[in-house]
Amino acid sequence: QVQLVESGGGLVQAGGSLRLSCAASGRTFSTYAMGWFRQAPGKEREFVAAISFSGGTSYSTDSGKGRFTISRDNAKNTVYLEMNSLTPEDTAVYYCAARRYFGSTNRSEWAYWGQGTQVTVSS
Repeated sequence: QVQLVESGGGLVQAGGSLRLSCAASGRTFSTYAMGWFRQAPGKEREFVAAISFSGGTSYSTDSGKGRFTISRDNAKNTVYLEMNSLTPEDTAVYYCAARRYFGSTNRSEWAYWGQGTQVTVSS
C-alpha cells in the first residue's frame, strides 16, 4: 500500500507555470506506475499524464503535450508534474495516483489516490 500527498498547487496567471509534487510513503515506490489526474468543477476526473516504474516511459493527453511534463525521482519517492503555458481551462483539483501496472488512463483502474491540490489559473 502507498500513501500519496500532493503539493505545489496555487493561483497563477494565464501563461504561467507551476510544478506539482507528489510524495509517496513506503519503500516500494519504484514498483508503482504513477499518474496525474484532474477534476474541474462539475466535470469528471480526467487523466493528465502517467509515468512508468523507472521513469523511462511516459504519456499524456493531447491537451497536455508540449505543456505538461511528468517525471519521477525514485530516490525521493516523488513524482512531479511540470505545467507550462497554463490557461484558465487548466483550473482544477489535481490528483496524484498510483497503480501496480503501467498503461492505463482509466481512473477506475488506479488503486491509490492523494487528497488533491488546487490549481487556479486566472485570465
